[in-house]
Formats: sequence, C-alpha cells, structure tokens
Amino acid sequence: MASVTDSGSGPAGPPPGRPGAASLARSLGFRDLVVYGLLFIAPMAPVGVFGTLDARSHGAPALVYLVATAAMACTASSYAQMVRVAPQAGSVFTYARKGLGEGAGLVAGWMALLDYLLVPAVAYLFSGIAMHALVPSVSRWVWTALAVLVTTALNLWGVRVAARVGFVVLAAEVAVLLVFLVAAVAVLVRDGAQRGWLSPLTGDGSPGFTAGAVLGAVSVAVLSYLGFDAVASFAEEATGGSERVARALLFCLGLAGVLFVAQSWLAALLMPLSAAELAADPELRGPAFYTAVESSVGTWLHDLVAVSKAVGAAFAALAGQAAAGRLVFALARERRLPAALARTSGGTPRPALLVAAVVTLVAAVGAARRADGLDHLVSVVDIGALTAFTLLHASVVGWFVVRRAGGPPSWWKHLLVPVVGAAVTVAVIARASGAAQVVGAVWLVVGLGVLVAQRGGHRGGPADAVGPGG
Repeated sequence: MASVTDSGSGPAGPPPGRPGAASLARSLGFRDLVVYGLLFIAPMAPVGVFGTLDARSHGAPALVYLVATAAMACTASSYAQMVRVAPQAGSVFTYARKGLGEGAGLVAGWMALLDYLLVPAVAYLFSGIAMHALVPSVSRWVWTALAVLVTTALNLWGVRVAARVGFVVLAAEVAVLLVFLVAAVAVLVRDGAQRGWLSPLTGDGSPGFTAGAVLGAVSVAVLSYLGFDAVASFAEEATGGSERVARALLFCLGLAGVLFVAQSWLAALLMPLSAAELAADPELRGPAFYTAVESSVGTWLHDLVAVSKAVGAAFAALAGQAAAGRLVFALARERRLPAALARTSGGTPRPALLVAAVVTLVAAVGAARRADGLDHLVSVVDIGALTAFTLLHASVVGWFVVRRAGGPPSWWKHLLVPVVGAAVTVAVIARASGAAQVVGAVWLVVGLGVLVAQRGGHRGGPADAVGPGG
C-alpha cells in the first residue's frame, strides 16, 4: 500500500479503505519494529520482580518465565493472526471491530488506552526515581518531567528518528545485560552456585513448591511482557506488509523469553538468600536482584545495572508513548475521539502524540510528587492491557471461527490458542488487586457511556458498520 500523508491542515478523513483517508508514512523496517517492541518490554524487566517471583515460586523463577512465555505466546499468536486481517494503526481497537463489531472495538481500544497512557507514566517515574538516587540534589519529579520532554521531542520528530535513537539505547541495555551474563557465569565457574544448578527450574527445596505456587508467580511474570504488543500499533508505518509485523511480534516475545529465563536463572544461582527468607520478609524482595549481583560480582555491576535501568525506563516510555499516540490517532480517525487528533504532519500523528504526552506528564509528575505515587500507578496499569488482550483473543474466534471471514478456520490457531490465551488473561485479572479492579471497572463504565452516547448520535451512520472486508 502506498504511503499517504495528511498535511495537517484539517481533520483527517475516514479510515483506510475510504477515499481521502489519512494514514501514516511507511518507514519502519523489521529491525525498527523489534526495537520498539523490546524497548517497551525492556530486556532487563525481571530485575524489578525477581525477588517476588523467587519467593512465590519457592526458588523456581526460570520455570515461572518459561511458563509465562508459553502463556504469552498465545497472545502473540492472536496478534499475528489479526494484524494480517487488519494491518492498520489502532491495534486491538481495530481487531475487535473486525472480529466482534463496533461496540467491542471501542471497549477494547478504550481499555488498551488506559494501559498505553499509564505504562509510560510508570516507566518515566521509575527513571526519575533512579536518577534522583544518583543525583539526589535534583528532585525526582524534575528528572521525571525531563525524561517526558526529551522522549516526546524524539517522538514528535518522527517515528524513524525515534527508532534510531531507541536502537542505540536498546543496544546499550543489551550490552549491560551481556556484561551481567558473562560476569555471572565467570563467578559461577570460579566459586560455584549458592543453590542447586537446576533449582531455578525445580525449586530450591523450600516447602510449598507446587504447580499452584508456580502459576501464582506466573500471574506476576506475564506483566513483564506487556509492551511487545506495541509492535502492532505501527502496522501502517511498517514496510513489507503485515507479515513483517507478525514476525516482529513473535520474534520480540521469543527473544524476551530467552533473556528473561537466562537472567532469572543466573540470578537465582547467585542469590545468597533462600526463597523462604524472601517470602518471610517482603522488604527483601524488591532489591533481591541487586543483592544477588552485589554479593557475588561487586558494587560496580550493581551501579551499572541501576543506570541502565534508569535510561532504559525512559526509552521504554518513549515506545509506550508512541504506541499510545497511534491508538489515540486511530480512535479519532474512527470518530471516537475529536477529529483534530486524527491529523498528521509528515506522516507523524503529532496532535495525538501531544495529547498522550500531556496525559502521561501529568500522571507521572503527579505520582513523582507523592511518596506512594508509584504504588498507585502500578496497581492499575495492567488491567487495561489484560482486558484488551482478552477481547483480542475473542476477536480471533469471532473473525475466523464464527464469521469464517478468513476461509476455513484452523482449529488450533483460531480456537484452541486464543481460548487458552483468554483463560490466562482472565486468570491474571482475577488475581489483580481490588484497587486495580475498581479503577478498571470505572474506566470501563466511562467507555461504555461514551459508546452509548455515540451510538445515540450516529445511529445508522457509516462509522458504525463494519463489513466483512473492513
């Protein structure tokens, strides 16, 4: 499909497939898509949750990540199926419209928006906290705001420029991870392991190691993968068609799974504390990864990992903000948000990006000024994504099995895999905190209110019908 850009002089037209539709400039190759996905995931995501996973699984964090990778592969498969059906910006909003209808599409997009707007805020805040620890003379809210401004400028500059800078940052993160892996292996060869070599898969001998305990830890571990789905948001900007986007999605998830299993395995072998000790003292869980690194390798690696996490978090937020902007753009193009947000300039949805940046800035800086701000943000960010994932899986069944719009369905790819994926996401939602469930429910009610109001105002209009071809 040829690239069509809007000058930005007026609201964009209807979505792709209608005459005069606004679309985004195609400039992203396979590497760029992978960079965005891995930036959002963060290659060292297990650092923050290692202690919790180790305690909950009774010393088997690598097994937890193996199971979590398999579970999230179901979601990746559903994304890969639907991006081929609708290679457009909007991700789950577009897919749910195709497979389930207009109402479900709005709900999916609305719930995903909650995640896409707040996940970058959490990442920015984490960056601000880390930089404040290194330079305490500057308040953490100042560092947080600075991270938002720098990455927003890169996103406004253009998706290609942001991808190039992101590639440099990602390469630095991967380099730090490789330093950790090499240093950890060297220490293990020289000094031996603190636990049994297979214990990251079988548990460290702590009482209570069961399948239920591992699955309970998986409900936390799957949150490390949130972000790989952002690749689908750039479907209109990818060269090579939807097949390249689908491959990038699966590659991001597979590579992240390998990295997560490897670093959690090595950290468990270096860990001087038992899983039972971590379970008994919650305060030890947060810094558990750093404890393992500092006690075995040294303070220098502890500091290197900390700096890498600070910079990496800001650029994870860059990818998240870019994905949020594309979702806002898609909702506006479908007349679900003000039409001015569907304008593009040079192929970049700048108004939508600015709105996403302002919301993220307010949330991140507001949380940075509160002692408990991080806890409040983290408690709600995942509900939106998991609800959207559930509707994504339902969309695969709706499009391929119920409507048979893609020809004869594959009962493996189009029914079994999405049903298993939906079961996983629903189970994780059920295990979420009460506060997160309440916020998610309130956000959902507001979205349903918007849907009812818009159906009343546009009943029978062209924007409310989605035919088999889109």
